[in-house]
Amino acid sequence: QVQLVESGGGLVQAGGSLRLSCATSGLTFRNHIMGWFRQAPGKEREFVSAIDWSGGRTDYADTVKGRFTVSRDNAKNTAYLEMNSLKPEDTAVYYCAARSVDWTRRRSNQYPYWGQGTQVTVSS
Repeated sequence: QVQLVESGGGLVQAGGSLRLSCATSGLTFRNHIMGWFRQAPGKEREFVSAIDWSGGRTDYADTVKGRFTVSRDNAKNTAYLEMNSLKPEDTAVYYCAARSVDWTRRRSNQYPYWGQGTQVTVSS
């Protein structure tokens, strides 16, 4: 049974930082790219970032580029999203997702495996 479990969310003031983790089990982690998505109330789920199988390639939405950093530890079967200079508009539920096959990464419907999400709230 595949499981993805996010942690690290919380309430932070604007300009602050959080580090999200996504611990996985039940899949061969090194064979999957990892994506991060977020969904704010009343909005569609949107792509945030992704990292390839080895960590050699990453991708970021323009809205977070330069502030967020995605990484992974294949020995721990865990992906991370370091979020700095947080803004109120970053407030959302953040989800990690996993897919294999190829580097298609920005479309949420391409990911078969999802975590339950973790709430990030940035106060102004």
